[in-house]
Amino acid sequence: MKSLFRLAATAALIPFLFVSAAKAEGIAGAPAPFDKGGVKLALISYISAGDFFQAYQAGAEAQAKALGIDLRVFPGRQDAAEQREQILQAINLGVEGIVVDHGVPESLGDVVQQALDKGIKVVAFDVNLNNPKVPQVEQSDHALAKQALEQAVKDNGTSFNAGYVYVAGFAPLDRRNEVWDTFKAENKGVVEKARFGNVSDTTATSTADQAKAVLRANPDITVVFAPYDEFARGVKLAAADLGISDKLKIYSADVSTADIQEIVEEGSPWVATVATNPAVVGAVSIRAAALEIAGQEVPRQITVEPTLLTQKSLREAGVKSIEELAAKVPAFSASDAVTASWIPAKLF
Repeated sequence: MKSLFRLAATAALIPFLFVSAAKAEGIAGAPAPFDKGGVKLALISYISAGDFFQAYQAGAEAQAKALGIDLRVFPGRQDAAEQREQILQAINLGVEGIVVDHGVPESLGDVVQQALDKGIKVVAFDVNLNNPKVPQVEQSDHALAKQALEQAVKDNGTSFNAGYVYVAGFAPLDRRNEVWDTFKAENKGVVEKARFGNVSDTTATSTADQAKAVLRANPDITVVFAPYDEFARGVKLAAADLGISDKLKIYSADVSTADIQEIVEEGSPWVATVATNPAVVGAVSIRAAALEIAGQEVPRQITVEPTLLTQKSLREAGVKSIEELAAKVPAFSASDAVTASWIPAKLF
């Protein structure tokens, strides 16, 4: 869900943003309707604030542009009712496909079905719509959590007191929570001393407030599993405010340039994260929708595999930004998930 990848002030004043296509004339050798160009697609997000969601959107826009797609980007405001309305707006705009980025499943099922009934293709990223006609794009959340916790054991052994940051009801966090529950069952020496968390347009600062209270009440916590980078940023801020950064280790999921800078800074307690490139995930989401629109086969479950990034490895490689990470770790900058010979692959 990563930091979950700030809208421009003007974006808040309009119902959607329009990203014009660079190849409106179409792509030679592509199947219909991409051979003609001008395909209309909507990206409808639940959350737009945070580096992860901004990078996800940037990747989606880059892939759409390369495919000659007219992409409508609807800003997410953590409002389930507004997201429903945006899907209805997209239907009325006559789009050929919709990518739903996060959301509350209970509020989306019926409007998504309306889109499908009108022949509109729908792809979901990190929200389980429980519809066999909707391909689900995931970051392999189980792998994200598993690799982070394996690193926690490598650093701290199998006995430690932990804080855990979690909010139920978000598909990626729920999947990561499954791994945490299994991990605790298999490692009886790991004690969950406190559970807290908040998802909002100020996730990091609200999580920091909660973390300060938790860490004051539980000074024996030495490890915090915060499987979303905005959570980790909040815990790191709390540790700094309390002056206990040297007594805590934070393990997270997701990554951004801002995250990297916070991880590698001197004295940072944020020692590891596991992540996919959010821009790549955004591109994969658009590719899945394009293949659906073209009538080509698309798996119902689409997984983008993650990479473990430790503080030590980032420092040794001199990585200070997502761009440097992509350049120095090639696996982070591309995915061969859901692609075809006619889909431009080199985007970044």
